[in-house]
Amino acid sequence: MSAATYKLNNQILMTIEERKSKYTDKQNRQQHTSSLEPRASNFCRAAAVLLTVAIIMIISGTCELKAQSGTADSRTAEPVAASPLDKGIIVDDFDQYEEGSIASDWHYVDKDKNLLTAEEALEPGELFHVQEEEGTKFLRVQTKDESIRLTRVNDRHYDWNLNQYPKLRWRWRVQHFPEGASEKDKNDVAAAIVVTFDKDWIGRPKSIKYTFSNNLKKGETVGFGSLNVIVVSSGRTDEAGQWYTVERNLKEDYRKVFGGIFGGGTPPDRPLSITIWSDSDSTHDLSRADIDFIEILPPN
Repeated sequence: MSAATYKLNNQILMTIEERKSKYTDKQNRQQHTSSLEPRASNFCRAAAVLLTVAIIMIISGTCELKAQSGTADSRTAEPVAASPLDKGIIVDDFDQYEEGSIASDWHYVDKDKNLLTAEEALEPGELFHVQEEEGTKFLRVQTKDESIRLTRVNDRHYDWNLNQYPKLRWRWRVQHFPEGASEKDKNDVAAAIVVTFDKDWIGRPKSIKYTFSNNLKKGETVGFGSLNVIVVSSGRTDEAGQWYTVERNLKEDYRKVFGGIFGGGTPPDRPLSITIWSDSDSTHDLSRADIDFIEILPPN
């Protein structure tokens, strides 16, 4: 029993004793005109004591349960540590890696749903390495005529309920756009964050791909069946080499792109994964981008 519970129980017991004393004094002053009155009084006193004991047990159990819940939360808090910007779930801030090392907590999901480590998935010339600049660690993603899609999976790498954490925020910059890329044509992109929510009726992943576009305007959307693109940063207005922070309400975006005339605009409670995407395999050019952090946030 916790100290707070013990103190509360003592206070209740002291109150009981005080009330019993007052009750006894009052009863001694009264005349007993019937033999049934003492029995009724004894019954009332016994009932009052039993009721009070029951209340103490309920309060004690509630306090203990809260204490146990707090302990459990602290034990499971490691993968959902507080965000540096706000309380939320850090998907990755890359601080745990050595400079120059591969961000090994990210995986490639193959066609058989096997998880390959980043080391196993990377091709020669590709970068998915942690860099440091002015004391801040970040991820450097680079491709040359290749494509990188590395993922962290919900329920494996973090615990994410979309109702509790409907927002996604990240900070990124593009160092080099793949020349001639466009989400509407050659679907290459220097940097994208992809949220996969669930699967459609034929088993295709239902995803939103948030892109740092070469030339499409912010706010433009492009649909490819179960994959929908939303441009959140653009080379038309956002300069290469500059950091930009993006925050999106995923539930609102899901309703916008998957709602349609037939409904279906309610996202699942537990999205499947978050993926970092960069590719230049259609343009056969170079793409290079940096990501500082990715985090999931509560509504406010």
